[in-house]
Order: sequence, then structure tokens, then C-alpha cells
Amino acid sequence: MLGQIARFALTGVFNTATYYGLYLLLLRATVPYLAAHVLAFAVSVVGSFFANCWFTWRTGPTWRKFAVFPLTVAANFTLTTVGVCVATEVLGADNRTAPLLATALAVPVTFLATRSVMLRRTGHPATGEPPHDRAPHPTTTPHPATDRHSTTAPHPATDRHSATGRHPMAGPQPGPQPGPPDKVGSGRSTHA
Repeated sequence: MLGQIARFALTGVFNTATYYGLYLLLLRATVPYLAAHVLAFAVSVVGSFFANCWFTWRTGPTWRKFAVFPLTVAANFTLTTVGVCVATEVLGADNRTAPLLATALAVPVTFLATRSVMLRRTGHPATGEPPHDRAPHPTTTPHPATDRHSTTAPHPATDRHSATGRHPMAGPQPGPQPGPPDKVGSGRSTHA
């Protein structure tokens, strides 16, 4: 998780620099500060999405994530917008520095929201494997690897390990291993 926080911070610095540079350009073009904030923020969201996918969370971008990502940014947008207004109008802060103060306050919320979306249903950020502590889908009979009983069958589309009930990297199965099937005419009887 420390690596994710460090990468998120670096991505945040890049994204903030992009946002802030555009914000200052819009102010110079006599755009009111609140409109400049909204426009610069909207433009920087797209770059932030790709940087967070590829660098921070090491997961591939998908249309689903792209569609949901703005919802994670909504918390940041709300916090920074309120922060910019309060800093400028109530505290009398300079409108050029108010966004930096507001952004610093919004970072922890943004980290948690972004992490939730980018890693949802994709498992491990680098491999896409499901978390090892994920509970397997229950089965209708005792499962040979776990001896668990339950009343619903595994769903092959959602449980990639349903055939074995074990993670593919779990190693050899403990206990006796089945031998080759008896050959017809081998002289061995399968009935006692």
C-alpha cells in the first residue's frame, strides 16, 4: 500500500501541475476564478484517469472505469470547490493559492475513492488476480480441497477457480493423489 500511496502522490503532483497551469492561464485570459477552476479541473480529469490506471494502480483502462472515474472525482471536486470558495471569500486567501490549499485537504478522500474504483473486480493491480482472502463460491457437495458444504453452485463466469476451489498458485494438493484409470482387460477388478 505504501507503493500505491507514493505513486498516487506522484500522479497527484503531475495532475495538480497540469490543473494549476491551466487555471493560471485561464485567469490571465480574464476568466473568473470559479469558472477557471471548473474548466481546469474538467480538463485534468482525463489525464488523471490514464495516469492513475497505468502508473498508480497498474491496471488497464476500461470503458467501465472511465465511466465511473468521474464519480470518484466528485468528492475531490466538491471538496476543492468548497475549499476554493471558503479560502477566497471567507478567509481572504489569494485566488491563485486557494486551489492549492483546497487540494491538499481533498487528497486523502480522493485516494480512497480512486483506489476503490480502480481495483474493484480487478483484484491485484499488477496481475488482475483476485485477492487471496476472497471467499470461494460455495458448492452443493463437499469440495475436495476444502471439505466445505453449502447450498449453491459455483458460477464459472465469476469464480475462475471453481473447478479446483484453489488458487492456481496454491501448490500441490495434500493427501493421496488419484492414479491412472484401470485399463480394460488388465486383469484387475474394480469390484470387490
